[in-house]
Amino acid sequence: MGGSYAGLFAARVLSDYAEEVVILEPDVIGADGIGSRVPQRHQLHALLAMGLVQLEAWFPSITQELVDGGAPLGEGDDVQFYLDGRLKAPLDGARMLGATRPFLENHLRRRVMSLPNVRLLRLLGRGLVFEGDRVAGVATEAPDGSSREVIDAELVIDAMGRSSRLAAWLSGHGWDSPVTERMDLDLGYATAAFERGGELGSTVIAHSSPGPASGYLPTLTEAGALAAVEGDRWSAVLAGYARDRPGSDADAFLARMRQCVAPLREVADNCAMIGDVATFHFAAGQRRSFSRLRRFPGGLIVVGDALCSVNPVYGQGLTLAALEANCLAAYLRSTTSWRNPAVGYFRRAEAVVEAAWQISSLADLAQPHVTGPYPPGYRLTRWMADMVTTASVIDPGVNSVYMDVVNLLKHPQALRSPKVIARTVRVLLAS
Repeated sequence: MGGSYAGLFAARVLSDYAEEVVILEPDVIGADGIGSRVPQRHQLHALLAMGLVQLEAWFPSITQELVDGGAPLGEGDDVQFYLDGRLKAPLDGARMLGATRPFLENHLRRRVMSLPNVRLLRLLGRGLVFEGDRVAGVATEAPDGSSREVIDAELVIDAMGRSSRLAAWLSGHGWDSPVTERMDLDLGYATAAFERGGELGSTVIAHSSPGPASGYLPTLTEAGALAAVEGDRWSAVLAGYARDRPGSDADAFLARMRQCVAPLREVADNCAMIGDVATFHFAAGQRRSFSRLRRFPGGLIVVGDALCSVNPVYGQGLTLAALEANCLAAYLRSTTSWRNPAVGYFRRAEAVVEAAWQISSLADLAQPHVTGPYPPGYRLTRWMADMVTTASVIDPGVNSVYMDVVNLLKHPQALRSPKVIARTVRVLLAS
């Protein structure tokens, strides 16, 4: 249920194990990759280094295919991260791709739909069909409401995003609803496209965020990012919270870009804007926990934003979807029956989600308007994180581990290792 990024990844995994995979997607996706039901497709999306690794693992040679289609690939000095306006040391070995989400998703869709046992139906999921203690199918409806039918299934995957109605469907049939954790953010972000020439050389990604020196507030520089994307364009995004959310006015957008780091200023001053500024409001991060439910039906799995949706400024969403696909593959290899509750999948997936949630929530809680929930030991964790973050601007060794965690290449625990803490202390004492 759902044919966006997470649904496409799940379908690719299922194609190795199922006789037939059916994708239910009511949205009509145009040639430009834009549909009406996922408005955030217009926004700049980051594919973290781990996301690119997983993309290539599940879709071999797709990176070259994307590059041949015009998506720039960068590493080293091509990928620039700024903290409180200071440029960090370049990343060795980590590659990042510059591409819009519609472009990327279109290539995935073509790959998935070329598989002989995958087909797509323009239908909307309206509820689950149960057979005893397992899910046996999906009740569907045509997008215009003209017809209804039931699609039988041995395994149903919810990839319907943040607005998934799964919890209501489960409770309506007497099943327990998942525990949902929510962090109110009141985030707004806006994206604009610009003509791209040679103004920034080989730069592919430039990302700027506030840190400890500014109290995690945009007092030293605006929060934003820039990506070289297909079609000889720049895609620029600005972000802000509460009353500081960016709007759709082009002149105001350019004015904020000029308060950002040098690459964004350069584009604002010298590149023509293409089209309008697209805005999006993200009210809260949320994650749903299924593994601890006492009662849960067999034959049902949840992926993507339907499982966890974190603050998009950290760019984790696409990569999380790919890592959850790995968890799905591991579960399908290990299970003896799809009819049983997928506890093994949820335990794996929620461990991945927990790592991403730790990264994003720790940064979110530094915002003065975000009031929790605070994890146990938050004050000590915050103090240690601030030290490591500060050291990452000064020391390439600390920054290497820090950026591996940010790119989901390593678990957040890596930043709390004795080796990293000891190096952090030495760096800060010498600075």
